[in-house]
Amino acid sequence: MVSGHVFIGTSLDGFIARSDGDIEWLTSFSGLDGDLGYDAHMARVDGIIMGRGSFDAVKSTEPWLYPKPVLVLSHTLTDGDVPQALQGKVEIVDATPRDAMLIAAERGWRGVYVDGGAVIQSFLRAGLINDMIISRVPVLIGDGLPLFGALPGDIALEHVETNSFPSGIVQSFYRVVQ
Repeated sequence: MVSGHVFIGTSLDGFIARSDGDIEWLTSFSGLDGDLGYDAHMARVDGIIMGRGSFDAVKSTEPWLYPKPVLVLSHTLTDGDVPQALQGKVEIVDATPRDAMLIAAERGWRGVYVDGGAVIQSFLRAGLINDMIISRVPVLIGDGLPLFGALPGDIALEHVETNSFPSGIVQSFYRVVQ
């Protein structure tokens, strides 16, 4: 089975974006402490599965942020909605989390970077996340899109390590206890 891995930043109060999707508060910390382990994270995955909201937030970013193939989960987008510059790098799929992991397995992917709040939540509910690296940025935004939402039950986590950086970012690595 394909393993699911999360690498994400949140405000100290647990939001991944403002209610309107704005992440300027997060990107303002980008690069202050190097890559925070992003390159090592990308080295252990074969592709990315993200949601439409995350795709909308990053699709015009230059240079393109992801060096691996990306599957975007959406019920409304089609491959025709992928900008020309991302053709061959991004594919739109209308799939459940389990079906998306089956698509990844069919492509020979062993590890997947799961990105985007709603997608992370749905993969957690489906039991498809193996571990999470969460970087907490030292800012309170008060309201926004939460990283975590309702769950059918508790999900036990094993704390692996926590590191702090000069900018004030605190990054924790958790393994999901299965």
